[in-house]
Amino acid sequence: MVSYVESMDGPVVKAAETALDMENINYILSFVGSEDAGELKDAFEKTLSVRELSGEAAELADFWFFETAVRLHRINWNKSYNGLKPAGMDWGPIIPKLDKAIETENIDEFLEFLLNFIREDIKSRFEDVIFKKDYDINDVEDARDYISSMLEFVDYTQKFYKYVEKG
Repeated sequence: MVSYVESMDGPVVKAAETALDMENINYILSFVGSEDAGELKDAFEKTLSVRELSGEAAELADFWFFETAVRLHRINWNKSYNGLKPAGMDWGPIIPKLDKAIETENIDEFLEFLLNFIREDIKSRFEDVIFKKDYDINDVEDARDYISSMLEFVDYTQKFYKYVEKG
């Protein structure tokens, strides 16, 4: 599964760009584990020195630094790294709304969106169960359809609750 943090417009690359622009490793250092900080610092220093050679060299060095930062970040989270993804990918509605909430320091709009989404999803599943509930006892296929729908609904809500409860 492709992750937002692997993209050219994700938080890791944005922090790496800021680190290079400000010539301050601390803007990106917190994205990697302490055991990988030395490798990132070395890549940072090499990138800064190569950037001075030419615009083309700077572009190549920056990209290499971004890849290094994202790779080390992924390692820190025990995730595989499969290369940087282009900017502008569609991450669905969650990422932009969450980014806006963090930027504005206001979670209300995000919570409203998420809670409405959850409400509608669970309500739709519930309504499917209720619709199938009054099946003809002599229609075994309808009975199986109800049982399947009901058990899937129970399983779904139970897993949802446990996932949220665990944090």
